[in-house]
Amino acid sequence: MAGIEEVARRAGVSAATVSRALSGRGHVSAATRAKVLEAAAALGYVVSSSASALATGRMRNVGVVIPFLNRWFYGAVLEGAESALLAQGYDLTLYNLGGGAEERHSVFEHFLLRKRVDAVIAVSLELTESEVQRLHDLRKPMVGVGGPLPGVRTLSIDDIAVSRLATEHLIGLGHRRIAHIGGDRAVEMDFHLPTNRRIGYQEALAAADIPTDPALFHPGDFTMQGGYEAAKQLLGAPHDRPTAIFAASDEMAIGAILAARDLGLDVPRDVSVVGIDDHDLAAFFGLTTVAQYPMLQGRMAVDVLMQELHPGHPEPASLNTPLPFDLVVRSSTARPDAGRG
Repeated sequence: MAGIEEVARRAGVSAATVSRALSGRGHVSAATRAKVLEAAAALGYVVSSSASALATGRMRNVGVVIPFLNRWFYGAVLEGAESALLAQGYDLTLYNLGGGAEERHSVFEHFLLRKRVDAVIAVSLELTESEVQRLHDLRKPMVGVGGPLPGVRTLSIDDIAVSRLATEHLIGLGHRRIAHIGGDRAVEMDFHLPTNRRIGYQEALAAADIPTDPALFHPGDFTMQGGYEAAKQLLGAPHDRPTAIFAASDEMAIGAILAARDLGLDVPRDVSVVGIDDHDLAAFFGLTTVAQYPMLQGRMAVDVLMQELHPGHPEPASLNTPLPFDLVVRSSTARPDAGRG
């Protein structure tokens, strides 16, 4: 394979210029960069990652730590991050913490500390002070996605506001018996996501002078099966059945739609259903939802991380960047039936 000296001779520049042009570090004019890229392509030259690491102290590899691998949301965040990292010339190493506390300890005490990664993206993980400090001590930049982390650049979504918006949509249609499928302490996640989404639901009811009825809450486990089982209990009640369901995730909302159909109920004529996420299947089921753009979250995390890895950008006004969300109205919600409203 051709070496950097051959590329330099063909392009008519120095080897140092070739290195700057191919690494993206240091000033090189657009015309010179184009000549170097053309020469490298013609000679089949590929930058050696190990040689680059020796020269720069970097592996051009980012570790991404997630709590689940088999959940759609986390996969979508990962997909967005990976595409953005590839565009920046970085590899990605995935650390899945689904194995529990012992696995988490191993990742933060051993794997991330072996200098195999230049930086870390933590998705929906409420890191401890010691975990954050260990990474800071090794000068590994970090970005958190999902909630605020002390002293760390983060991107977070306001889960209370998100669930309030979903519930207000149902209230605006005229629903007053609105059930909620969410999480309880048994399935509490980092950043208290299930609790915050329940708080937003309750705040929306209170603002509309609708009393909170404990009988209209049923826990789920943020899966379709969990949403199906919870909705069966809520909709199978012989009296005062809810006219609407707000599920804390789209997967649980889809499970609720399937449960309603199995009970012979029509969505949305007999019961309206709204979720959160804008899952890939949401449009197929006609699900009204609050989109939180997980792929965009992954891309935004990489943008912030590049600022940390390549200083020179102006300091942000705040360590935390709010993430966008929007109500997406489809066919699963409507005004309640006049006879039951």
